[in-house]
Amino acid sequence: MIAALALSALAGCVALSYEILWFRAYSFASGGAAPAFAFMLGFYLLGLALGAAAARSFCREGAAKAPLGPLAAFALLANALGFLLVPAMAWLLAHGFGWTGTLPLVALAAGSLGAIFPLISHFAVAPDSRAGARVSYIYLANIVGCASGSLVTGFVLMDRWSMGGISLLLGLLGLGLAALVLAVSRPPRRRLLVGLGGIGVLAALLVLAAPALFDEVYEKLQFKSRYRPGMRFAHVVETRSGVITVTEDGRIFGGGIYDGAYNTGLEDDRNLVIRAYALAGLHRAPRDVLMIGLSSGSWAAVVAAHPRVERLTVVEINPGYIRLLRRYPMVAGLLEDPKVRIEFDDARRWLVRNRDRRFDAVIANTTFHWRSNATNLLSAEFLELVRAHLKPGGVYFFNTTGSSRVQKTWSSGFPHALMVYNCMAVSDSPVDLDLGLLRERLRAYGADGRPAAGPAQVEEALSKLAANLEPREKILARTRDLLPVTDDNMGTEWAGYPER
Repeated sequence: MIAALALSALAGCVALSYEILWFRAYSFASGGAAPAFAFMLGFYLLGLALGAAAARSFCREGAAKAPLGPLAAFALLANALGFLLVPAMAWLLAHGFGWTGTLPLVALAAGSLGAIFPLISHFAVAPDSRAGARVSYIYLANIVGCASGSLVTGFVLMDRWSMGGISLLLGLLGLGLAALVLAVSRPPRRRLLVGLGGIGVLAALLVLAAPALFDEVYEKLQFKSRYRPGMRFAHVVETRSGVITVTEDGRIFGGGIYDGAYNTGLEDDRNLVIRAYALAGLHRAPRDVLMIGLSSGSWAAVVAAHPRVERLTVVEINPGYIRLLRRYPMVAGLLEDPKVRIEFDDARRWLVRNRDRRFDAVIANTTFHWRSNATNLLSAEFLELVRAHLKPGGVYFFNTTGSSRVQKTWSSGFPHALMVYNCMAVSDSPVDLDLGLLRERLRAYGADGRPAAGPAQVEEALSKLAANLEPREKILARTRDLLPVTDDNMGTEWAGYPER
């Protein structure tokens, strides 16, 4: 019975750890689409059910209990399929499949995992008056294994190891499960040694194959059919909060979706950093500023260099971004700037915990409105939370990410609003973009201590900026038939997400 409990716990640990790993892959490949987890979980549960049904033929009355061959076979099969799922998914995406088209792989891999628990129960539990109690013990061990696997993998390993490293560990644990089944079956000594030797060879092959199988896996998951061999990221940072990738040309991606670029000047304004400089024209003296989200740090560097800014607080949910700052001189100064404080937390939780803090300006260059959890930073409820943290005359400047519903929500919630490119400035006080003041500021400062650009480039940037302004009245007229975004309706998270 002790062996059965150990087998059940180990099987649960491996199964839930694989689920977490697979979800990371699907979330990354989909760019954080809200339905990604629901789809993956649906196919995972379908696979478990089909695997349990397949095991029924080995558990019928009269089936031999002594040989544990079927259990060992399912353990090896589950291990192989679980280990190969992410590389296989990446290969399929690189050859034109959509991420939803690879979901049957999850059902296939989970099917073998689903057969393990009923087989353990069948081989370990005698059909007597204590059968129910013994099954419950095995079930409890499985739950403990599932919980421990989720906690260790999700909160510890993902902060320290790569996806390939975690997959290799799970693969070796799966082989350990098969070895334990073999030992419990008590075969003849010769057969035991041969079996353990074979498992040892498989373990060695796993260790040797892992680097090649997981090489450029994130490149394939992100670029998909645009991937070409040798296409490598300059940096990949994996934490329990997500995966950050950076291309050779300085574009940064969070969770598989574009998140900005390393650029603080107007000479090559490929990340529209002029929007960060626009704060200088929206508020005459933004002494205390809160920024939600760090990403490349480019916006933070621009705001921190503003001559009137005395304190900049940045709240970022993923600590992985700070690991990249030192690699890019244009933003590395944020780490040493005495007026910059970077805190790692969920933005809503931070605002609730710091109810007494008030700011002249709050800035948020948020992610796409269709991504999972984006509503948390775009809803009417978040609007009220931000309003409570603005000083009199304070302004909230944020990226609407192209959502007309978001624009309707915030221009309805505040009496004053102004679109600046795809961003919106809202306030309880009149808000306007003072182009003359902005011109003066742009000629005076830049993120690296020099002017943001030459006079001609400044005028060109201001001209484009002026052509991309939209007042509140026009926003409301354009969006009058749209529903506002609330925490309850979740905006567009579950509708219209792109197939990437």
